[in-house]
Amino acid sequence: MLEKSIEDLKGIGPKMYEKLAEMGITTLEGLLNYFPNRYDHYEQKPLHELVHEEKVTIAGQVIQEPIVQFYNRKRSRLTVSIRVDGAVVKGVLFNRAFAKKHFIPGETVTVSGKWDQHRLQITIDQYQKGMIENNSPITPIYSLKGNIKNNQLIKITSQALDATLHTIEEFLPKQYIDDYRLPPRRDAIRQIHFPDNFTQLKHAKRRFIYEELLVFQLKMQLLRKKNKEETTGNAQHYDKDKVNTLIHRLPFSLTNAQLKSLKEILQDLESPYRMNRLLQGDVGSGKTAVAIVSLYASITAGKQAALMVPTEILAEQHEHSLKSILPEEIRVVRLTGSVKGKKRKEVLQNLAAGEVDVIIGTHALIQDDVHFANLGYVIIDEQHRFGVNQRNTLKEKGILADILFMTATPIPRTLSITAFGDMDVSKIDEMPKGRKPIETYWVKHNMLNRILSFIYKELKSGSQAYVVCPLIEESDKLDIQNAIDLYMQLQEVLKGKVNVGLMHGRLSNEEKEQVMAGFTSNQIQLLVSTTVVEVGVNVPNATIMMIQDADRFGLSQLHQLRGRVGRGEKKSYCILVADPKGDTGKERMRIMTETTDGFVLAEKDLELRGPGDVFGVKQSGVPEFKIADLVHDYRALETARNDAIDLVVNQRWKEKEYSKLFHYIKREFTFLDDLLN
Repeated sequence: MLEKSIEDLKGIGPKMYEKLAEMGITTLEGLLNYFPNRYDHYEQKPLHELVHEEKVTIAGQVIQEPIVQFYNRKRSRLTVSIRVDGAVVKGVLFNRAFAKKHFIPGETVTVSGKWDQHRLQITIDQYQKGMIENNSPITPIYSLKGNIKNNQLIKITSQALDATLHTIEEFLPKQYIDDYRLPPRRDAIRQIHFPDNFTQLKHAKRRFIYEELLVFQLKMQLLRKKNKEETTGNAQHYDKDKVNTLIHRLPFSLTNAQLKSLKEILQDLESPYRMNRLLQGDVGSGKTAVAIVSLYASITAGKQAALMVPTEILAEQHEHSLKSILPEEIRVVRLTGSVKGKKRKEVLQNLAAGEVDVIIGTHALIQDDVHFANLGYVIIDEQHRFGVNQRNTLKEKGILADILFMTATPIPRTLSITAFGDMDVSKIDEMPKGRKPIETYWVKHNMLNRILSFIYKELKSGSQAYVVCPLIEESDKLDIQNAIDLYMQLQEVLKGKVNVGLMHGRLSNEEKEQVMAGFTSNQIQLLVSTTVVEVGVNVPNATIMMIQDADRFGLSQLHQLRGRVGRGEKKSYCILVADPKGDTGKERMRIMTETTDGFVLAEKDLELRGPGDVFGVKQSGVPEFKIADLVHDYRALETARNDAIDLVVNQRWKEKEYSKLFHYIKREFTFLDDLLN
């Protein structure tokens, strides 16, 4: 019944079907699973019970003629004074000057909108003459496309419920329903669309949040099992003595967290199953050292290794790091967009002939003409910078190659068990000994002269500094000082005193390399840059990071930028220049000055910005859930994950009580058929 087309419903002709199909609704099941995104309810409460910035409904008497202010031909603001519970509340309507005639002094009105507790003001989005009864129904409001109306979708959904409700089957095991006190699926579907009251709605939402997260986590755990069972035969028998010798030759001691992560990676290399691991660690925690040792292990097992990075600057730095740490006989080459002609041809020939042990590169590594003799190990650094297809292309260049993803953007646990739920995760959560904390200050733009005096003083003592701007050139939309303007101003102010350099994404690769070489060798003392310096740039002599319009950046990006300093023996500073207008911007600045722990910042960033913005939804693989919220429903996520692990590890699909759940999973994800038979 549920798989029937919505065309079977009364009143749905070809045009309406087309409109609904654009919203992804073609079957009765699809219609019932298209949940409202909010609800309207005209429940009136006393003023003292209203919650700041929430949608509320109040009723009262209009006490004077409304005032209309016009800004230009199209923009206006209508203000009406309403007496409510003995107090005067201001009602504001934007761009609806025509509504003035509906607010007549002495008459009662009911208005709904966003409540401002501090101003005793309501921004009105709906209004009605007279007093509305408090027992009005809860109205579902759907996300709509095209010219379909909300009341049309309500009517169609109601019809579908009447026709199909008796056919909706429960697929969650009885144990989960009882343990978590969840309503049956049939009741929950009805209440999510047309709730009797807010308590029933809350329980219906709770049911679908858990269901959605459980199905997703089951998919992740089954994928993990499938990958392990299908990708056998790449056990790398590395030379333990040579690896231990390299570890002892390092110019520093590995921390306990580094050793733990390295042990996990080496066990994966030895295992007959394909490695699919994420190595995450804070800025400066020493992920590169762990990566180099594990690369060497793979080479001693007779394999080739590849390291893919997002920028040419980073590729060059990694090449330098590898050559300085690995034994001289290990053949390391670099392949980026700037390696062309005869040089590129030579690199490709040597790689295919097995005369290269390690290749470091950017997207150039995934070109069709790049062939390996025996690729056994792939490391993808700053993995969220690459799309899923790019990562897979490199992975497939080595049959059953082990793969390690690395990121210096600390990932909140919430995201690591969703976006990376099919991976093993290693975490370096300990900083190397002797690393000095970076002092972070938040200052306003009017203190710029004092800041520049401080920076000049540091530069005179032999240090270097970064100044980072959010844009390259002027934007009509954003009032942000841009990199080119600031570079020219600083050049003028510091003329004859220090050399100022400019770095941004529109420079050619050769120009970027030239600027970075000048900064690394201290020929440039002050580098004005956009965020191209965010990842991987390593200049130990740089002690100051000044970030212009810092409130325009997220916490994780600010932390990445801050991590470009504090890499040497000298004391380092991060200066955030910002005049944030909103509470979120102020909160970001406050948090940055209070902690240097990237994992704490990542959790805060998730709370302030939401999961989609932490990496950018398109590339991160972060799922977009229909009803679940990764931040607020964290406990449900943990519960669902634990239940999913239990179901997969103990092969519950063989037990009768769980058969309906796994039947649903097979229907949703047909590629798991073989695994669940």
